[in-house]
Amino acid sequence: AHQPGAPLSDQEYQKFFKFLRITLQASTACHLRELFGCKNSLVQRLDEYENHGVIPPGPICSELPGNPFFHDFCTFSLYRCVTKRYFLKV
Repeated sequence: AHQPGAPLSDQEYQKFFKFLRITLQASTACHLRELFGCKNSLVQRLDEYENHGVIPPGPICSELPGNPFFHDFCTFSLYRCVTKRYFLKV
């Protein structure tokens, strides 16, 4: 265990910055979605990339206990953006 206040090790810094980069990228994708909507070609390409080339038609089931499905992938993605749960799986 490390002492409180001690800097991270090189390996810990790699994990820390990797997580920040991934989160920033997810946040940027959400910002694009909020600005341009799900019908925007760039947003659709991101959705296709996230889903191995095909945007799921819906309804979308998720890991959420109280909210098991969404009408479509766009609604699901907007929910992830608003709640900042970027890596919530379908």
